[in-house]
Amino acid sequence: MTIASSSPPSRLPLGGAEGARTTPRTQRAGAGESRGDGRLAAVFLAPALLGFAVFLLWPTLRGVYLSFTRFNLLTPAEWVGLDNYVRMVNDPIFWNSLAVTVEYVLINIGVQTVAALAIAVLLQRLTQSALLRGIVLTPYLMSNVVAGLVWLWILDTQLGIGNEILAAVGVDRIPFLADEAWAIPTIALINVWRHVGYTALLLFAGLQAIPNDMYEAARVDGASEWRMFWRITMPLLRPVLAVVLIMTVIGSFQVFDTVAVTTAGGPANATNVLQYYIYGSAFGRFQFGYASAMSVALLVVLSAITVLQYRLTRAGRTDLG
Repeated sequence: MTIASSSPPSRLPLGGAEGARTTPRTQRAGAGESRGDGRLAAVFLAPALLGFAVFLLWPTLRGVYLSFTRFNLLTPAEWVGLDNYVRMVNDPIFWNSLAVTVEYVLINIGVQTVAALAIAVLLQRLTQSALLRGIVLTPYLMSNVVAGLVWLWILDTQLGIGNEILAAVGVDRIPFLADEAWAIPTIALINVWRHVGYTALLLFAGLQAIPNDMYEAARVDGASEWRMFWRITMPLLRPVLAVVLIMTVIGSFQVFDTVAVTTAGGPANATNVLQYYIYGSAFGRFQFGYASAMSVALLVVLSAITVLQYRLTRAGRTDLG
């Protein structure tokens, strides 16, 4: 008797069949989750985007438009084309204000960067006390107006405690804020005093990211502290230092508060920085079109400086492995 052999029914591999059935569903689920995440992200970003549009984007576009008009708040804006920019190019006070601002920026950035870097290195190498970091940051918690008023009283030529100390040690009184040669350096150093702690803490955070193994290996090879600073600390701190420089340069070009409460642009326009001149043109002489043209020029200058700094300092690249 012959027994017919029956072969088992052919089946697709279990994994293949299930994969064929579940892959489209999984893809649909993944796409749905992505859309859900996108909606949730849009909800969280909406307040910030609204604030950006209302308080930054719209005023910027409005300012660019007004820079081509003659506008004084009392009458409708009158289109004048490039007249405001031609006036700006031929305005000696504008160029003086720009030169004064550049002088302030150079003093402020130079002294602040060196001092902040020294403080950050000392905090990292000698002590990492949270209390000491808090003390270093204390001046930054004070507003620019308060800091300006405090130093205005301290440096007063007749009654200021600073000049009283100079007189007590036999040094002639110095009109720090009333002399053309002293005014801008004094204002720059006032702002250095206020901001150096914050800048130092930013650099201190960058120093914390440098591995200690590199310093230990350098010590084994006999490297001095000074050599380790230039060969290890500075190259590896470069991206953070570059970002800090970009931030401080932008902030320095926008100096206004300290000048307004200490010298009001004097003496003889010696401290009439660009922001203060723009403010005076707009709210003192109601020349909003001309003030807008100078603001646009400042925006272009800051944008160019920022791009140049970013490229020269290679802020987007790091030497860490």
